[in-house]
Amino acid sequence: MELSNSQKEVLSGWVAEGLKLGEIQRRLNEVFGISITYMETRFLLDDLNLDLLSQPKPVDSEFSQTAHENLEEVGQGDERVDFAAAETGRGKVRVSLHPINRPGAVAGGEVTFSDGNTAEWALDQIGRLVLNAEKEGYQPTEDDLEAFQKELSALLQNRGL
Repeated sequence: MELSNSQKEVLSGWVAEGLKLGEIQRRLNEVFGISITYMETRFLLDDLNLDLLSQPKPVDSEFSQTAHENLEEVGQGDERVDFAAAETGRGKVRVSLHPINRPGAVAGGEVTFSDGNTAEWALDQIGRLVLNAEKEGYQPTEDDLEAFQKELSALLQNRGL
């Protein structure tokens, strides 16, 4: 498809305005009577070396300010922050969150079970939970696992994860 120089200028102006691909496709049809598919519109822009402007997503400033303040508090304290503890039949299950995640993990931290045994935990990007006990072959009790899951869920919800 060949566009005239004036049509190319108008198209360049639409891109400079920040119009999205679908809006450009619609305007091409309305203004010039050119009916092309979404993909053809993409190819047309590529052929003319026109790049769509990326539009940043709006950020809730109150939320981002609170998150920034929370990160500052975490950075001032210990390497690990204890956020939650649950009562079980024999003691407490304590779950902590590391301020920095390992590669491939969405979140991670440590858990101390009611019998005093500890383990590192991590949640990967597809939602799998990994639990590595410090003591080889250690298996927490069902009550401890249930308490751990509840506390971890509450901790991650409070952190927006």
